[in-house]
Amino acid sequence: MLLWGCSSLSPDFNQVVALEASLPFNGNVELGDTLVPSGRALDGRGDSVAATIYWKALDTTYVTVLDSTTGATLGKTVGTGAIQARTGNLRSNPLAITVLAAADTVFATRPLRDSVSVGTKVDSLSDTLGVEVADTNGGVTTPLAGRKVAFQITYPSDTTAFTLVPGDTVLTGANGIAVLRVKLKNRTLPDSVVLTATARHLRGAAIPGSPITFTVIFAP
Repeated sequence: MLLWGCSSLSPDFNQVVALEASLPFNGNVELGDTLVPSGRALDGRGDSVAATIYWKALDTTYVTVLDSTTGATLGKTVGTGAIQARTGNLRSNPLAITVLAAADTVFATRPLRDSVSVGTKVDSLSDTLGVEVADTNGGVTTPLAGRKVAFQITYPSDTTAFTLVPGDTVLTGANGIAVLRVKLKNRTLPDSVVLTATARHLRGAAIPGSPITFTVIFAP
């Protein structure tokens, strides 16, 4: 009786016992754009099993699920909403989605050409180069914080000649501006460095205005 009882109560490791769900872009989506979540059903062994997964928005104020089977979700209003996956009676934890304003312009906030006299600047740093990422919806320019701007040196090809401070990827601050300086390392003067600044949408497309080209001249 004891052996039979244990056998009858043994779990069925082949049945779906959990849902695993995740979001691309750290759960961010730009206003008017869509993201597609990922989900899979897990059996008692933690292995993926075939199962139909459905998605729904828990609050349609900020997001709308356009397709319940793929989970394609539209960012409706700037703010934070949530979606949830379901298969049978199992439901995932709510997944928070942050709807960001859609950047539509990038422009330089400082001159595109800078000159540095190394003799008067012992740190060999250029003046600040600035790039603003903004949304111009309704004719009003709104600076956007926390957006990535990638800087790349296009001249010279010697990668040890100059360095970018603080680095080659800079986040925009509360004023929507990413700032960067160029430091001379080991070039014979006079010389110059050419670099570009590019900001992209979450899906990878360049935001209008990108790339912006800066030139910094280093003199004795």
